[in-house]
Amino acid sequence: MVYQQKPWLKWYDPRVEEHVSVKHESLYDFLESAVDRFSEKPAFTFYGKVYSFKETKWMVDRLASALHKEGFKKGDRAAIMLPNCPHYIFSLFAVFRLGGIVVQMNPMYVEREIEYVLEDSGAKYMIVLDSFYPRVKKVQPSTSLKRVVAVNLTGNRGELGEGDYYFEAALQDDVKLPEVEIDPHEDVAVLQYTGGTTGVPKGVMLTHYNLLANFNQVCDFIYSTCDDIPDSFKMITVLPMFHVYGLSSVALCGIREGANQIILPRFDLKEVMETIKREKPFIFAGVPTMYFALNSLPEALKDCGFADVYYAGSGGAPLPVEQAKAFENITGSTLRDGYGLSEASPTIAFNQPFLPRRYGSIGIPVPSTVVRIVREIEDGEYVDVPVGESGELIVKGPQVMKGYWNRPKDTEDVIKDGWLFTGDIAKMDEDGYLYILDRKKDMIIASGYNVYPREVEEVLYKLEGVEEAIVIGVPDSYRGETVKAFIKLKDGCGISVEEIISFAKANLAPYKAPKEVEILVELPKSSVGKLLRRVLRDEEIAKVKA
Repeated sequence: MVYQQKPWLKWYDPRVEEHVSVKHESLYDFLESAVDRFSEKPAFTFYGKVYSFKETKWMVDRLASALHKEGFKKGDRAAIMLPNCPHYIFSLFAVFRLGGIVVQMNPMYVEREIEYVLEDSGAKYMIVLDSFYPRVKKVQPSTSLKRVVAVNLTGNRGELGEGDYYFEAALQDDVKLPEVEIDPHEDVAVLQYTGGTTGVPKGVMLTHYNLLANFNQVCDFIYSTCDDIPDSFKMITVLPMFHVYGLSSVALCGIREGANQIILPRFDLKEVMETIKREKPFIFAGVPTMYFALNSLPEALKDCGFADVYYAGSGGAPLPVEQAKAFENITGSTLRDGYGLSEASPTIAFNQPFLPRRYGSIGIPVPSTVVRIVREIEDGEYVDVPVGESGELIVKGPQVMKGYWNRPKDTEDVIKDGWLFTGDIAKMDEDGYLYILDRKKDMIIASGYNVYPREVEEVLYKLEGVEEAIVIGVPDSYRGETVKAFIKLKDGCGISVEEIISFAKANLAPYKAPKEVEILVELPKSSVGKLLRRVLRDEEIAKVKA
């Protein structure tokens, strides 16, 4: 099979072109176009406060003008450290308007992490929730940061340091903005810091074109193939915008389509269910652990109205098949998995609404995206593997990052001849459907056999009572590595370690079955709800070394 034949194209709906069309010269140009189209329509709703598309641009332009007055110029970096709120969008596009670069900052960062990202990015400006302000000020002296704009969402304002000001102060002056020329292919719009799973966090450089291409690729699959989109449809924006999945695949897609985005600052299970029941959204996107939580309350989930959601999507981490089936059995809705990574803005493939989904598959590549499954035969030389066999997934498309900020060697390690090497082990069937088996670095080698943690986890999820599972390899003097599982049980479940091991042995080859099982109250997760296998692996390695 020659992958350039793109077998997945035969599944494309006639309304989806092979190549994505990008009509805008910059992300701010894109916003202006949306404002022209939707003007007075509601763009964002945040706890009863509604902002129209026109009002959104009004806010954007005034903040941009205030930053320009402070000396902000093209290429400068501005960090945004906010939970989901309309001010995130206002800040984002204000920086884009000036040709600046947004530095995505996780609100959960502690002082050390804030300092690292500010130092690495060289950010001089920052928009931050006022409750995080003290953290920022403590590290400011050791960074390039010169101005902080605080956002208050509660009405209880504290004192700010000299030169800093609250967001509302930026809205007082007349708008005076410079002419800024954007090269969409070269000019970086966002620095998205990776989670540091392979070392220190690196700033992924996403250009205006990367993001424009990617949210259009997603929208082409979801919206262009739907004939009955409501005139004023709603979507729940609960995925964090500081992560590129929530930013690109949700928030920016919503702006393109003229959606009223019901913004929630964080995932609260009860609040999300109540909001879905009340607002009746057309679209809902989440990460697997959100669906795990929803599944844990089956009666409430059945009653909250997911059956009427046109598209329910999952991304950011592997979606266990049993959890997907449980969600569908409870709700009557279809849950569709997808795949991406920060280095690809992030979406590469997903299960589109115009085709039946295949369980366990991440779907087919989005427009203008070419993928291959390869293995290395010599140092730096790769060949495509046969259909159905596993290898590393590599990707080429307009959404692939420019590179890592100030890290040319790291960039060269992952982008080779224009191909992004994802580090994920995958396979492709004869129809072009993709299946992620595991992270390349997560593969366990036990007694010379390759064990993919994802496969073992999928089996464990079949056991009644298992809510979450993480499988890792731990050092073993005899086998090299042995398989260990960490389990979070559903409330009220009394299943034992012995029963879990016995179940695994009955459903897996002996070398794949966990030899050790540890039951934990909670499993470690990232800020976007991704289960963190590396945290448990690092802890186990530390125990061995101790």
